[in-house]
Amino acid sequence: MLCVFDVNETLLDLTAMDPLVGGPELRREWFGLAIHTVLTVTATGGYRDFAGIAGEAAVEVAARHGQTIDLAKVGEGLRNLPAHPDVEEGLAKLREKNHTVVALTNSPLATAEAQLQNSGLAKLFDRIFSAEQAGRLKPAPEPYRQVLDAYPGQRAVMIAAHDWDIAGAQAAGLETALLTRPGVRPLPGSPAPTYTASTLPELAGLL
Repeated sequence: MLCVFDVNETLLDLTAMDPLVGGPELRREWFGLAIHTVLTVTATGGYRDFAGIAGEAAVEVAARHGQTIDLAKVGEGLRNLPAHPDVEEGLAKLREKNHTVVALTNSPLATAEAQLQNSGLAKLFDRIFSAEQAGRLKPAPEPYRQVLDAYPGQRAVMIAAHDWDIAGAQAAGLETALLTRPGVRPLPGSPAPTYTASTLPELAGLL
């Protein structure tokens, strides 16, 4: 099976950004605003660089709270996020079962490559894809289709800790696996994910 992984929050732990953006509440507000912007840009048919969106969202959230933020440090922090504790074991189990393991992220390709290299996960991936290459951000269909086109005929599952990513992959014809990190729930009113698991090793067992 072709296992297609989202990166931020699914594989990498964004809580490491808390000291850089003012704590957990501001981190959640920042990333939520970034995703809200992504969804708006995508729904209106446009494309914007995700790194730029994330930077602008960080500046906006800081301003809302009367603070300033060092975007260089934010960028460095994003490139050096640690993996969630369950990730390396889960990826290794998938590879032991001869699954093909690839990443698909909204981050620019250079950022994604740095993230997976710096987190020690790059060696566990067969290939890294970015929505940047498709000129559309997830959950538009083009990013998912570029992965399917690269592996024609393979059964594919999108693995993510984001309900909107699961919905986009479902619409593009992939099977889906929702990784229920703390606070993650299925999108109300949407078709149920093909698989649901709380940890990556658990999911590897299901696959």
